[in-house]
Amino acid sequence: MWTTESLWFEVAIVSIIYAVGNIFFGHFEERTPKIRRLGKYLLTILIVCVISLYLGRSAAIWLLTVMLIPILYIHLYFLPKKKGINGLTGEPKSRYYEFRGWSKEIF
Repeated sequence: MWTTESLWFEVAIVSIIYAVGNIFFGHFEERTPKIRRLGKYLLTILIVCVISLYLGRSAAIWLLTVMLIPILYIHLYFLPKKKGINGLTGEPKSRYYEFRGWSKEIF
């Protein structure tokens, strides 16, 4: 009855990652257009499923794991050291909005 041999397993893994990310970190994407957020999600599913189909599930899961490296670099080194933005809280908001290219008129 329960099998993980289909590509639905990869879709579920990516969906869980995005759901948890949106629950905990969605406020950092508050001004990103919804269509762009949806496109990013669908593109990630497409890439992971294609890699899983042609190279195997291990390669797809490995890719998801390796994608953490740039995220950690950006949040733990680049934002705090180079831009003066806390990589975990996004503060000061004015610098974060400037970095993202968003209007700072709400401040």
